[in-house]
Amino acid sequence: MDLIEIADKERLSREDAAARLRDLADALARNNEVVFERGGMRITVHVPDEVDLKLEVEVGDEESELEIELTW
Repeated sequence: MDLIEIADKERLSREDAAARLRDLADALARNNEVVFERGGMRITVHVPDEVDLKLEVEVGDEESELEIELTW
Protein backbone atom coordinates (compact mmCIF):
# COMPACT_ATOMS: atom_id res chain seq x y z
CA MET A 1 0.00 0.00 0.00
CA ASP A 2 1.22 3.51 -0.80
CA LEU A 3 2.11 5.85 2.04
CA ILE A 4 -0.49 8.53 2.69
CA GLU A 5 0.59 11.45 4.81
CA ILE A 6 -1.46 14.38 6.04
CA ALA A 7 0.35 17.24 7.73
CA ASP A 8 -1.60 20.17 9.12
CA LYS A 9 -0.42 23.07 11.18
CA GLU A 10 -2.73 25.79 12.40
CA ARG A 11 -2.94 28.22 15.28
CA LEU A 12 -5.78 27.47 17.70
CA SER A 13 -6.77 28.66 21.11
CA ARG A 14 -5.65 26.35 23.91
CA GLU A 15 -9.31 25.40 24.46
CA ASP A 16 -9.86 24.56 20.78
CA ALA A 17 -6.67 22.46 20.71
CA ALA A 18 -7.89 20.58 23.79
CA ALA A 19 -11.28 19.99 22.13
CA ARG A 20 -9.55 18.60 19.01
CA LEU A 21 -7.47 16.25 21.18
CA ARG A 22 -10.60 15.15 23.08
CA ASP A 23 -12.38 14.36 19.81
CA LEU A 24 -9.43 12.24 18.69
CA ALA A 25 -9.22 10.51 22.07
CA ASP A 26 -12.96 9.77 22.02
CA ALA A 27 -12.69 8.29 18.52
CA LEU A 28 -9.79 6.07 19.64
CA ALA A 29 -11.68 4.91 22.73
CA ARG A 30 -14.93 4.14 20.88
CA ASN A 31 -13.74 2.57 17.66
CA ASN A 32 -10.89 0.71 16.06
CA GLU A 33 -10.55 3.45 13.47
CA VAL A 34 -10.13 7.18 13.16
CA VAL A 35 -11.46 9.16 10.19
CA PHE A 36 -9.74 12.26 8.79
CA GLU A 37 -11.30 14.52 6.17
CA ARG A 38 -9.11 17.01 4.34
CA GLY A 39 -9.58 18.72 1.01
CA GLY A 40 -12.55 16.60 0.00
CA MET A 41 -10.65 13.39 0.80
CA ARG A 42 -11.77 10.98 3.52
CA ILE A 43 -9.10 8.75 5.06
CA THR A 44 -9.92 5.97 7.53
CA VAL A 45 -7.04 4.78 9.72
CA HIS A 46 -7.53 1.41 11.39
CA VAL A 47 -6.11 1.33 14.93
CA PRO A 48 -5.41 -1.95 16.77
CA ASP A 49 -6.34 -2.63 20.38
CA GLU A 50 -2.76 -1.88 21.53
CA VAL A 51 -0.56 0.99 20.39
CA ASP A 52 2.82 2.44 21.37
CA LEU A 53 2.62 5.92 22.91
CA LYS A 54 5.57 8.32 22.79
CA LEU A 55 5.49 11.64 24.62
CA GLU A 56 8.12 14.35 24.19
CA VAL A 57 8.31 17.69 25.93
CA GLU A 58 10.76 20.43 24.96
CA VAL A 59 10.86 23.68 26.93
CA GLY A 60 12.80 26.64 25.57
CA ASP A 61 13.07 30.35 26.15
CA GLU A 62 11.28 31.30 22.91
CA GLU A 63 9.16 28.24 22.16
CA SER A 64 8.03 25.03 23.85
CA GLU A 65 6.71 21.84 22.31
CA LEU A 66 4.58 18.89 23.39
CA GLU A 67 4.64 16.02 20.91
CA ILE A 68 2.34 13.01 21.20
CA GLU A 69 2.93 10.08 18.85
CA LEU A 70 1.00 6.84 18.48
CA THR A 71 2.47 3.99 16.43
CA TRP A 72 1.53 0.39 15.78
